[in-house]
Amino acid sequence: MKEAVLFDLDGTLADTAPDLAAAVNRMRADQGLEPMPIGKLRPFASAGARGLVFAGMGVKPGDAEYDGLRETFLEYYAERTCVETRLFPGVGELLDELGSRGIAWGIVTNKAMRFTDRLVAALGLAPSCVVGGDSTPHLKPHPASLLLAAQQLGLAPAACCYLGDDLRDIQAARAAGMRPIAVEWGAWQADAVISRPVDLVSLLEKT
Repeated sequence: MKEAVLFDLDGTLADTAPDLAAAVNRMRADQGLEPMPIGKLRPFASAGARGLVFAGMGVKPGDAEYDGLRETFLEYYAERTCVETRLFPGVGELLDELGSRGIAWGIVTNKAMRFTDRLVAALGLAPSCVVGGDSTPHLKPHPASLLLAAQQLGLAPAACCYLGDDLRDIQAARAAGMRPIAVEWGAWQADAVISRPVDLVSLLEKT
């Protein structure tokens, strides 16, 4: 059995899309644009500010308006980081099960720590480690953040598995020497795909 389970945050551990979408739609309102349905913005929740600014405003890095819109998005998101954000159904029970089995778990995300710490506290989580997008010089798919998490846990990377919903999560896990596991809504060449959080327990028992 793997000794630790590491989770991506947005789109894997927690459904942050409602609050992210609210920040996007506030930006759109500033420019007299109609709000976008959350269903159209949800697929970009794991892509961070870059993906959401592009989805909502059609602006990408390198465009003249990008830096200003990104800062506005982050400002609006900071004002309501955890209003409608919730753990995905079954995740709380999974974390309890991991704890009862003595399996450490942590969070590795590209989200900045100022948002990540706030979410962890608001959701009442108690991970063994938390690594954010500004904890290392590199973002996923670079393996640096996953390797730092393993170091903080005092484990070899091979003793950890990493759950994510984005291609970058799977790439980072493979580069770090961890076992990648994709949640069903974002499977990218993972060793395994799970459709419910509870499925992870039976999967770990087989390894």
